[in-house]
Parts: sequence; C-alpha cells; structure tokens
Amino acid sequence: MKTSAHLAEWIEKAMLLSKDDAERILARMRKKITRKMKQDEIDPLVAVALQLQLEDEQLKEWRGKIAELRERG
Repeated sequence: MKTSAHLAEWIEKAMLLSKDDAERILARMRKKITRKMKQDEIDPLVAVALQLQLEDEQLKEWRGKIAELRERG
C-alpha cells in the first residue's frame, strides 16, 4: 500500500461493486487478509479494496511478462 490516498481510490472502486462481485473478490482473498477481516482488524470493504489492488498489480506484472515474451518470440 503506497498511501492512504491510494487506498482511498481502491475503496471507492470497491464501493462501486455489486454485492455478488464483492463476494467473489472476498472469496479470492489471501489468507492473511481473510484472517485480519475475521478478527475485525479491517473492514470487509477495505479487504475488497486491498484484494483489488493486489490483483491489479499482479495483472500489470503478468502483462509486462507477456509483452517481454512477445518481443523475444
């Protein structure tokens, strides 16, 4: 997490999700985030925002690797 403003941006995106979409994202969460949410350390909305951020970072990394492979091929 870079800044609280950055997290606020992800929270706004999480708020726009339907209940079903939010539940799907919660189902994909890593154990660490899930454990903190169950222990009431973080709000479910924040947990969804963190998962969205994580998935976005992973997608950017994957796209970079694919672009690199295409350049080689």
